[in-house]
Amino acid sequence: MLIAGFPAGAWGTNCYLVAPAAGEECVIIDPGHEAAPGVEEALKKHRLKPVAVVLTHGHLDHVASVVPVCGAHDVPAWIHPEDRYMMSDPEKALGRSIGMQLMGELTIGEPDDVKELTDGAKLELAGLELTVAHAPGHTKGSVTFGLPEAADIPPVFFSGDLLFAGSIGRTDLPGGDMAEMLDSLARVCLPLDDSTVVLSGHGPQTTIGQERATNPYLRQVAAGLGAQEAPRRGM
Repeated sequence: MLIAGFPAGAWGTNCYLVAPAAGEECVIIDPGHEAAPGVEEALKKHRLKPVAVVLTHGHLDHVASVVPVCGAHDVPAWIHPEDRYMMSDPEKALGRSIGMQLMGELTIGEPDDVKELTDGAKLELAGLELTVAHAPGHTKGSVTFGLPEAADIPPVFFSGDLLFAGSIGRTDLPGGDMAEMLDSLARVCLPLDDSTVVLSGHGPQTTIGQERATNPYLRQVAAGLGAQEAPRRGM
């Protein structure tokens, strides 16, 4: 398994390229603001051929480079239908004060081929099986992607802006909802094995076991109580 990740753009959003090995096909996860050069560098370094872009949600910091990346490689983009409108209308998704800051720098719109994600779907892409879980709370169409355990490799969980190391995604933007966030944490995260590696939309890598023990939100959800206040990240 090859996972190449890097933080991109004004918000340091993590973009990931995932492949069975170097020199093979790959999937690109969340090519956000100013991510295209980093994507091309990683493709060249690891001799990868992209077959799809998959998106954890529609916020600008996760989708801003979708059009140029998909266009350069003639690949589709996958997104949940409830977040699809954000690719063409980031101002509506983020509010004018955030959305307008970067409007002049971006190629806004959808790539030529957009496919919609559904809860529980298993995407067979680039020799990988990505399991999709709908996880609203940060946005209505937020999803996560899971890779099963293989050989000596633990399961991997691409959490988007649902779960971070020590925190969770913000819920105060249009489409955000704390009750939905808590439900998603309980339904999507708590059943995962402690060994599961969490690769989130922002910040460092962690594990479900680490977050179960230390993350104030996940601990409170596990206890069946409301969430404590702690710093939250993401656009």
